Amino acid sequence: MLSLEQMLPPDHVARVVWAYVEQVDVAPLVAEIRSVEHHAGNPAIDPRVLLGLWLLATIQGVGSAREIERRCLEHTAYRWLAGGMTINYHTLSDFRSAQVDFLDRLLTTSVASLLHQHLIVLERVAQDGMRVRASAGTSSFRRRSTLHKCLAEAETHVQTLAQGEADSTAGAKRQRRLAAERRDRIAAALREAEHLAAQRQEQAARSGRPVREPRASTTDPEARVMKMPDGGFRPAYNVQLATSTQGGIIVGADVTNQGSDRGQLTPMLEQIAERYEQKPLELLGDGGFASVADIEHLHSEHAVKVYAPVKDEQKKRDAGIDPFAPRKGDSVGVVAWRQRMGTEAAKAIYTERAQTAEWANAGMRNRGLYQLRVRGLAKVKAVILWYALAHNLLQAAALRAKA
Repeated sequence: MLSLEQMLPPDHVARVVWAYVEQVDVAPLVAEIRSVEHHAGNPAIDPRVLLGLWLLATIQGVGSAREIERRCLEHTAYRWLAGGMTINYHTLSDFRSAQVDFLDRLLTTSVASLLHQHLIVLERVAQDGMRVRASAGTSSFRRRSTLHKCLAEAETHVQTLAQGEADSTAGAKRQRRLAAERRDRIAAALREAEHLAAQRQEQAARSGRPVREPRASTTDPEARVMKMPDGGFRPAYNVQLATSTQGGIIVGADVTNQGSDRGQLTPMLEQIAERYEQKPLELLGDGGFASVADIEHLHSEHAVKVYAPVKDEQKKRDAGIDPFAPRKGDSVGVVAWRQRMGTEAAKAIYTERAQTAEWANAGMRNRGLYQLRVRGLAKVKAVILWYALAHNLLQAAALRAKA
């Protein structure tokens, strides 16, 4: 007979995860536990156990709470982390998406410790966007007129079920809960459609071009139809990641429902400055980030150099136009950016973006981040933070071993 400690190999990644989790300050999570000693209620599960299970699952590409529950019964590493306990999938699922603030602070403190140990620096940061398929179907998107009809039908259905409140069976209660949740989702979709309509009216007033009536999803109201890497259009979220070029650590993470990367450099820089009270001196981004307004703002307000390719560089060369020459109406920051991108030094620096930002994104894809299992910006951000923490955990261990 062997114990779990003897069965788990000494170099297993689960031991690396637990060594990290043991050092995490989980006081904010413990404060939320109401079942304490000498009071009614079953003993609560240690938050470190749930934290370790989700980190290990994310590293191994497991995104299902039911699968983790099964592995806690059958898989040695998960049994070792759980201490032989049986953990319900509902508890695991709630913990994954409900701790977004704690996970966000954990990302900040973990990166700050690496900065303090001089394992990474923030002088140069690469940013990249990644479209991830939402948990919603294309057919769930409806126009405002249709949403009004669906909302009226859902409200009628809820009222009909409410008349049978005397039926206290589990099945009847579940039906009433699901009907109310569907009504709330449709109402949220209608609010999103109204918000999008107002935005498009403003765009039409500025451009003078007619716009199509917006649609919103009754399944995930905050999701948007975006152009995916394969060229198709599907409901998705835009994941923004900032990675330090030295060390390959993810230092910033955010999620938007904007289909374009344009205008995302400034929010990421402000997030990094707020997290670590220091700003990078250089930002690397692909052509989708090359917004003239962003480049000028970062130059004039933050003294940050942007390294991003000039639009249609090859076409301008073929037409006999110098793509790096200043253009009429360019501001000081934009002129400096154009001239900078024409130098060999800037081209050498820009090559670091692929081996950092795109490498971090590829690692998330390899761990199964192709389609989300949760809905809404807040829950999606929680999932992305799990992936960022898992990436940083392994990369920090490699950096410390190298040091």
